[in-house]
Amino acid sequence: MRSRPRARAVRLSRVLPATMVALGLTLSACGQSGSAARSETSAPAAAKVRDPLVATYDGGLYVLHPGTLEVVEDIPLDGFNRVNPAGDGRHVLVSTSTGFRVLDAAAARLTDDEFAAPKPGHVVHHAGKTVLFSDGTGKVTVFDPAGLGDGLPETQSHDSEHPHHGVAVALSNGGLLTTLGTEEERTGVHVLDPDGKEIARSEECPGVHGEATARGEAVVIGCENGALVYRDGEITKVEAPDEYGRIGNQAGHEESPIVLGDYKTDPDAELERPERVSLIDTRTGDLELVDLGTSYTFRSLGRGPHGEALVLGTDGALHVIDPERAEVTKKIEVMGAWREPLEWQRPRPTLHVRDHTAYVTDPGGRTLYAVDIESGEVKAEARTPRPANELTGV
Repeated sequence: MRSRPRARAVRLSRVLPATMVALGLTLSACGQSGSAARSETSAPAAAKVRDPLVATYDGGLYVLHPGTLEVVEDIPLDGFNRVNPAGDGRHVLVSTSTGFRVLDAAAARLTDDEFAAPKPGHVVHHAGKTVLFSDGTGKVTVFDPAGLGDGLPETQSHDSEHPHHGVAVALSNGGLLTTLGTEEERTGVHVLDPDGKEIARSEECPGVHGEATARGEAVVIGCENGALVYRDGEITKVEAPDEYGRIGNQAGHEESPIVLGDYKTDPDAELERPERVSLIDTRTGDLELVDLGTSYTFRSLGRGPHGEALVLGTDGALHVIDPERAEVTKKIEVMGAWREPLEWQRPRPTLHVRDHTAYVTDPGGRTLYAVDIESGEVKAEARTPRPANELTGV
């Protein structure tokens, strides 16, 4: 079932004159010395597993074999930790209490290399660059992940005007899109050219959160009243059909012009359990809603090998959506029904997609699944010693 809400695109800003002076921008090359990094690592270790997966649990990390899903290495690590692919096909960045720590996932070894960052936030890989955002300082760190493995690579940095829970995306022309906000309020984004000059800005995005890139390097940023789309040097506002229509988590595909997002409408809910997802067409600025008939969470969104929009529902099924038609075309039963916990840090089923395989965690049953997206067949199933929380892969 789908609904076509009121949706219109409002062009907010065009490319500004080249004389526009960047606000608060500092781009600098950094080595491995100083507070930005610490390293006690030598050359890369021999690989233990090819194309590994990495899952977090309360008190550590599991490095997993992608075929059998068996635990290759159990790495103790205190605290609540998060994981993101570094972008080089070998390493994973682990967000700890002090920064982004480098895990050599192929060697199943947690290194001492770390990008220091108070309140480490989003990690985004695009255009051959990986970008880290420190919520505690507002600092954006950009590097080529191919330099990981023998200490930390050289970096470039940009200091946001204020610390905030933000995100940044490196662009293929050497520029940078990054969020605007303070610790109290997040308002929008601006785009910087390779020399650090601001070329576009929009502050029509209350509660800005999350990002995704689509075909033609369109970038979608979520708002509490729709989304912003940056494409071809311009920022366009996509309005939600509701006064409060929050899109905070998105999933894009480089061959699809349409971005999948969540969609919430109750600003006062302790925990809203939405049953509709959003589809944002970066070509037109249109937004469509698709009713799943079941709720989902922020770890439920993914994209298939052909751009299919995938949503892991609390009914235990993987819902496959044709983004062009905005219709559910298939439901793949994976596990039993589940309920989202009130605290976002608590384990809940997670979807991670790589090529033609959807990897799904069931922390309640301490089980992992590998599902062929096209056939719907469960190719592998394995149990973990402790409930897995987040899941990613190289």
